[in-house]
Amino acid sequence: MMEPRGGVSARTGNSWKTQEYVLEVPGQYPKRCVFNVFGEDRINQFNIQQGEDLTVQFDIDAREYNGRWFNDVRAYNVIRGQQPAVAPQAAAAPSAATSPFPPAQEPAGEGSSDDLPF
Repeated sequence: MMEPRGGVSARTGNSWKTQEYVLEVPGQYPKRCVFNVFGEDRINQFNIQQGEDLTVQFDIDAREYNGRWFNDVRAYNVIRGQQPAVAPQAAAAPSAATSPFPPAQEPAGEGSSDDLPF
């Protein structure tokens, strides 16, 4: 969790506030992602504390500034006490009935009429 930042919009004259957080997905090789919460009301509503187990729902967007592109990962919902809908582990292999690929074919034996090398 980083310190909140704020200011006044040059376009509208309204004040704004944002706070960035680092989300870590545990595992043998933990993954991290920085996301932000925009708006003092949402910062207070979500009340994210360091070390909490959360499910964070966010939108990803990019913007260009002076010829460079920057990603924006903005949280729109935080859920406490609920496991993610999709586990980060690999899913079980699909059955032949639901697989979009045909089943693997056995290689042709010696004396086959198929002379292709593959």
